[in-house]
Amino acid sequence: MTDQTQVNRPETTRPQSEAAHGAGPHGGNRRTEPGSRGRTTIADGVVAKIAGLAARGVPGVQGMGGGFARGMGAVRERVPGAGSQSVTSGVKVEVGEVQTAVDLSIIVEYGYSIVELTGDVRTEVIAAIERMTGLEVVEVNILVSDVKLPDEEEEQQVERRVA
Repeated sequence: MTDQTQVNRPETTRPQSEAAHGAGPHGGNRRTEPGSRGRTTIADGVVAKIAGLAARGVPGVQGMGGGFARGMGAVRERVPGAGSQSVTSGVKVEVGEVQTAVDLSIIVEYGYSIVELTGDVRTEVIAAIERMTGLEVVEVNILVSDVKLPDEEEEQQVERRVA
């Protein structure tokens, strides 16, 4: 997996059309498809954001990231002006020219079937990335790093009020 802060410029191209639009019998005034007039590159961070948003949108996903990432996110939330937790927290991607692989670390709400939930997350992430980027998603690996219990939410709210 590559570091998502690294500038990676994968290339995505579409095959050129064999028949040009509007071409006359003598080949004059040929137009080509827009995809053949340049190259589109998609940075790792873009794919990571798409994956993070898609995963967070699945009911039963309480949060993203492991212990360290969540701890840093909690610190960031308490610092004025620092913003909320990053969309890419708990997401690592590796993007190639036409394919990508995704690693996710999620926190599951207690009561949800982990097998069903991870299947739903995988489906949503693949659909979002393929629809928005045209890249083929070859794998989505999911680490369930924690289960959020109902009483833990109340404890955290009390800690925030005291702090």
